[in-house]
Amino acid sequence: MNVRIRDWQDKRVWLVGASSGIGAALAKTLIARGARVAATARSQDALDALVGKKGLAVAADVTQPDALAAAYGRIRAAWGGVDVVVYLAGTYKPQRAWELTVADARRHVEVNLMGVYHLLPLVLPGLLAQKSGAIAIVSSVAGYRGLPNSLAYGPTKAALINLAEALYIDLAPRGVGVFLVNPGFVETPLTAQNTFRMPALISAEAAADEILRGFARGEFEIHFPKRFTRMLATLRHLPYALYFPAVRKSTGT
Repeated sequence: MNVRIRDWQDKRVWLVGASSGIGAALAKTLIARGARVAATARSQDALDALVGKKGLAVAADVTQPDALAAAYGRIRAAWGGVDVVVYLAGTYKPQRAWELTVADARRHVEVNLMGVYHLLPLVLPGLLAQKSGAIAIVSSVAGYRGLPNSLAYGPTKAALINLAEALYIDLAPRGVGVFLVNPGFVETPLTAQNTFRMPALISAEAAADEILRGFARGEFEIHFPKRFTRMLATLRHLPYALYFPAVRKSTGT
């Protein structure tokens, strides 16, 4: 469905949300494979420690469009453009309906969703002019259907799935690939907040490897670990009369 990306030597890759978790693991793996990596997150110190002199450490807050535009300006000045952009920035706060606040909901929307909209107008003109390259959006299987503890997080991830599908329809015929990354449970600072058992939990390094395997296969949706994500994909198609009891039974809610 997408052009397969197997050779990362000298590929110009911008990772947005790269200071920890999957983003940091992906940065290290891509640098080891010869890619030119620009890493963006809020903490300059964390980025410097991550990429050192092996890449570009460009701090910016994705909720601040001017700061993100300035970061992209620095990357363009250094490289002339980018070949692959991966949006990994995200926030997560587990909460039930009686714990939800407007401030929490807004924060999830600003980081998880609006950050992508701040990014796209920056990178799309160059990618379309090149008639090559790719955009990858990291969503989550939490966006498949409503789940406990996901009052603010899940809806933003569902929106990203819809957005990636719409982008693919527009961009694929113009030579720009679109990849949708839907992880299950991955060991990151965000999932460390969970107090429940996380089925099929994998490391951030394993997640980075799965993403690169998906790029190599040219998949539109890259989901992992499949022993877990395939089960959730099945639940996705259940009628509500079966879905809600199945979720309550499996989660104990």
